[in-house]
Amino acid sequence: MKKHLFFFIALTTLFINADIKAQNIGQVIRGTVFDAVSQSPIPGAQVIVLGTEPLKMAVSDVDGKFKITGVAAGRYDLKVSYFGYKEKVVPSLVVTAGKEVVLDLGVEENINGLEEVVVSTTKKNETNNELVSVSGRSFSMEEVNRYAGGRSDPARLAANFAGVSSPDDSRNDLVIRGNSPVGVLWRIEGLNIPNPNHFSTIGTTGGPVSAINPNVLRNSDFFTSAFPAEYGNANAGVFDLGFRNGNSETYEHTIQLGALTGLEAMTEGPINKAKGSSYLIAYRYSFTGLAQEIGLPIGTTATPFYQDISFKINSGNSKLGKFTLFGLAGKSNIEFLHDEIDTTDLFADPSKDSYFSSDMALIGLKHFIKVGQKSYFNTVVGTTYAASNYLEDTVAYADGKTTTTLENTTKRIHYVLNTSFNTKVNAKLFTKFGLITEVMSLNLFYRDRTYTPDWIQIWDTDDLTTLLQGYAHAKYSFNEKLTLNLGLHSQYLTLNGSTSIEPRMGLKYQLTRRHAFSAGYGMHSQTQPTDVYFYRTQNPDGSTTQTNTDLGFTNSQHFVLGYDYSPLGDWRLKSEVYYQMLSNVPVTQYPSSFSMLNAGASFAPVEVSYLVNEGSGTNYGVELTIEKFFSKGYYGMVTGSLYDSKFEASNNVEYNTAFNGKYVYNVLAGKEFKLGKNKRNALSFDMKFTQAGGRYYTPVDQQASQAANNEVLMGDEYAYSQRHPDFLRLDLKMSYTMNSASRKLSQTISFDVQNVTNNKNVFAQRYNPVTGTVNTAYQIGIFPNFIYKVQF
Repeated sequence: MKKHLFFFIALTTLFINADIKAQNIGQVIRGTVFDAVSQSPIPGAQVIVLGTEPLKMAVSDVDGKFKITGVAAGRYDLKVSYFGYKEKVVPSLVVTAGKEVVLDLGVEENINGLEEVVVSTTKKNETNNELVSVSGRSFSMEEVNRYAGGRSDPARLAANFAGVSSPDDSRNDLVIRGNSPVGVLWRIEGLNIPNPNHFSTIGTTGGPVSAINPNVLRNSDFFTSAFPAEYGNANAGVFDLGFRNGNSETYEHTIQLGALTGLEAMTEGPINKAKGSSYLIAYRYSFTGLAQEIGLPIGTTATPFYQDISFKINSGNSKLGKFTLFGLAGKSNIEFLHDEIDTTDLFADPSKDSYFSSDMALIGLKHFIKVGQKSYFNTVVGTTYAASNYLEDTVAYADGKTTTTLENTTKRIHYVLNTSFNTKVNAKLFTKFGLITEVMSLNLFYRDRTYTPDWIQIWDTDDLTTLLQGYAHAKYSFNEKLTLNLGLHSQYLTLNGSTSIEPRMGLKYQLTRRHAFSAGYGMHSQTQPTDVYFYRTQNPDGSTTQTNTDLGFTNSQHFVLGYDYSPLGDWRLKSEVYYQMLSNVPVTQYPSSFSMLNAGASFAPVEVSYLVNEGSGTNYGVELTIEKFFSKGYYGMVTGSLYDSKFEASNNVEYNTAFNGKYVYNVLAGKEFKLGKNKRNALSFDMKFTQAGGRYYTPVDQQASQAANNEVLMGDEYAYSQRHPDFLRLDLKMSYTMNSASRKLSQTISFDVQNVTNNKNVFAQRYNPVTGTVNTAYQIGIFPNFIYKVQF
C-alpha cells in the first residue's frame, strides 16, 4: 500500500513540474448555443461573462459556437441573449486554471414573437428535460463534489433534496417519498441500467459504493414523482444521467486520490479538431485498504476492492449526424472471514465465512440526426451486464472446519434499443414519440443447505424475456405563463403477457415573475425484480416449480401540487404536497404480512413463492425547500419532508412500510473565501446536518432464534411494529483550491469529516448465533475522508 502511495505522489509531482503550456491571459469559456426544443444551433446569440472588467463576451457563429478567452479563475454568472428567445443566465460558473469550461446552452423560444423577454434561470430549478412540470431538479458535477458528506456519489447528493431519505452510511439506497429503492430507475445516456453500484445484488438499485465517476458527468436530472411519459418501469423516481463530452480543442488531464474513491486518472482531448470529435476516459482503483491502515472506519474489518472505468467518444457533427460511443465497467470483491471480524462489523456473521464479488458494465452507441430544422431522431442501442457471486461457508463450533452451505450466482444481460422522434411544430407545441425495447437474458443459480443435509435448489434458470415500452408526449404553451404537458406510456412484458396503459399530465402556471404554481398526475407501472419471477419452489419429490411467473405490474398513481416562490434573484422557496396510491402489489396467497413494497430493505433476495397481485399501499406527504443559490461567496439550503408510508398485506392488515421514517430534514451551507494574488485561489467551508426518523422493523424472536440457531423474526402481529432511533449526522468539509497564475494547472485539497459528533446511528437489530443474544449493530462513526485533485 505504501508503494502505491509513493508512486502516486511521485507521478503527481512529475506532472506538476512538467513543462505545462503557459496560460498568461487566463482560461477559456466556450460552447454552443442552440434551441432547447428543436436542438438547432442559434447563430448571433450574445454570450456575456458577468462581473468581468472589461466585460468579456462573444457572439455565436453560424454553428452556434462561441469562445471567450482570457477569463481569470473564479466564479461567474454567464448570460445568453438572442432576439425572439428568453434570456438565460447560468449562475455560479466555476472557472479554474487547470480546465477549460465547455457549455451546451439551450435557450427557449419566446411564445409572443420576436421581442426579447428577460426570464432569468438563476433559480437552477429547471431540469434539462423540457417536458417536466413537477417534482424535478437538475444537478451539476460541481454540486456532487461540493457538498459535505457526499462521498462523490450522485445518489448521496440526491439525498439532500426534499422528499428523499437515505439514512444509511453503508449503502446509497434512495427512499423517495416512502417508496422502496427498488422503484428507482437509473438511466445513463438514454440507456436503462439496473444498478450502477459496486457490490450490487440482483433486485436492488443501491450499493455501498457508486461506480459512477462524478468527474465525467454533465448536468443531469432527478425526478421524484409524476415524471414525463418517456420514463417507464419505475414507481418511485428517476435518475437521468449523462456523460459530458471530452474537450474537442485541447488535451486535459486529471489525477485524483481519495480515501473512498481511490486513485483516479482521467484524460480527454480532441480526435479531429476540424470535425469537433473528442474522447474522455477515466479510471479509478480503490484505496480503502489505505484508509484501514491509518485507522479510518469503513463499516467492516474486511477490505473491499473495487475499480471502474468510464469513457465517451464523440464523433462530432457530420452529414450522417452525430455518433457517440459511451461505456462504464466496474469490478468489486470482498471477503468476510469469521476470525477477522469484530462486534462493530456491519455485514459479517461470526459463525460464517462469506465471499462476494460483483461485476457490472454498460456500453452504448448513440445517434443524433436532424430532420429538417425542427425535427430530429435520437437513438441509443446498447447492452448492460451485471453479475454477482456469493459463497457462504458455515464454521463448525467444535473444530472450526468450514463447509460450503450456500451458493448464489446471478448474471443479467440486457439488450436495449431506445429511439425517439422529436418535433418542434412551432413555438407553442413540441411533440415526442418513442419506443424502448429491452431484451433481458437471465442466468440465476441459487442453492442452499444451511439447515438441511441436501441442497435445496431455489433458482436454476437460463431464460429470456422482453419488455416493450412505447410513449407519446406533447408540450403546449398557451402563452408565456401557462404550459401543459400531456403524455401516454405503455408497457408489455412477453414473459406473461402483462400490459399497462399509463397516462401522464403536468401543468405549470407562472403567475408572476416570482410566483409559480404546478400540478401533476402520473400512472406508473413497474415489473417485479427478475429473481422474483424466476423463484423456484421445491416440491416433495425434489422437483421445482416456478410459481411467480404470472405476476403483473405493480401500479402507482401519483398526484402532486406545487408552489414555487423566488423572493430574490438567488433565493428560492419551493413546496409540494403529494399523494400516491399503489395497487397490484405482490403479496402471498395465504394471509401474512409480506408485501413487495418492502423489497430492498436488506441485502437478501426475496425468497417467497405463490405471490399474487392483490396488495396495496399509500404514500402521502408535504415537502419544503428553502435555497440560497451560490452567489456572493456563499450558499445555503434547507429541505424538509413530513410523510407517511403504509401498506396492506394479504391478511387485510395495514402496516408501516420498512421505509416509513415519518420525516427527514437537511441543512446545508457553505462559504468561499478568495485568497492569493488577484484572488485566484479559494478556501471553502461546507457543512451538512441531517436528521431522519427511524425506520420500522420486525423484532427478532430471541427464543425461537435460539431454538433454530438462526435468526427468526416475530410473527405477523409484530411486523414493522418497532422503530429504530432517529438518524442524526453532522458533516464538515474544508477545501482549498490553488490556481496557477502562469500555467494551466489547478490543485484542490479537500478534507471531509463525516459524522463529526460520532453519533451512534443504529444499523440493525440482529441475532448472534455464537452468543445467543440479539445485538445492536451501529453504523459508521466519525469518518475523515480526504481528496487531492490536480487538473492540467
